[in-house]
Amino acid sequence: MFLISDITKEQLKVVQNLAYQIWPVAYGEILSNEQLSYMLKRFYSLEALEGQLNGGQQFVQISDQNQPIGFLAYEVNCDNTSMTKVHKIYVLKAYQGKGVGKELIDFATSKAKQNKQKGLFLNVNKYNKARFFYEKLGFSIVKEEVIDIGNTFVMDDYVMMLKF
Repeated sequence: MFLISDITKEQLKVVQNLAYQIWPVAYGEILSNEQLSYMLKRFYSLEALEGQLNGGQQFVQISDQNQPIGFLAYEVNCDNTSMTKVHKIYVLKAYQGKGVGKELIDFATSKAKQNKQKGLFLNVNKYNKARFFYEKLGFSIVKEEVIDIGNTFVMDDYVMMLKF
């Protein structure tokens, strides 16, 4: 049985550690080593994570026998849209295909519905196989987005939405 629990400011190191384990596997074939390193430093430094937490993102971890195996960051009513944004959802490779990601999406869905949101949305890299996981859960592509993240790098994404 998996356990989902809130992550406090003092526990953000858990998110950082998981990201540094998961990202090279998830994005190794999609991003250059330079972009991968740049993005990890930019989005997963403890200072960056703390800023995201203070900016309205809520973080949870999912654990198996007290070992963190993944995390989710979500934001209710993101940009006053009456939609909840899934900013981050990552699971260790060994646990993919075992229902862990679905549990995290179900958790975000539950939080969104408790807050009377119209649905969930997220960004996914156009070349990330996770897109098919989201489609299986009922998400659909609503637009494409290229985001300049600095240092000559961009995120080339689909925005996907799950309406309630």
